[in-house]
Amino acid sequence: MKKMGMLIPSLFIVFLIGCTTTQKSAAVGTLGGATVGGIVGHQSGHGKEGAAIGAAAGALGGYVVGERISVKKFCPTCGRQYDESVQYCPKDGTALKVVEK
Repeated sequence: MKKMGMLIPSLFIVFLIGCTTTQKSAAVGTLGGATVGGIVGHQSGHGKEGAAIGAAAGALGGYVVGERISVKKFCPTCGRQYDESVQYCPKDGTALKVVEK
């Protein structure tokens, strides 16, 4: 049982490595919401339902927060905008620059 306790957080971290800020925030919100919802639901005898509702609320909240803090990039050659996961412009291969806020 102790191995499973370390396996799940390890897989979660590996999963998040290649994700954008919005995806990471939604995943963390889902996990946190499911945990809190499961605990609260367990107190009333509805642990599964509480975890499901908490996960949905946490994912939505995490998505909103992630969208606010995500980094936007643009191509100095063609002017198109991309999210933080793109390094070079797919159209002309130019290195993307960060949009200043």
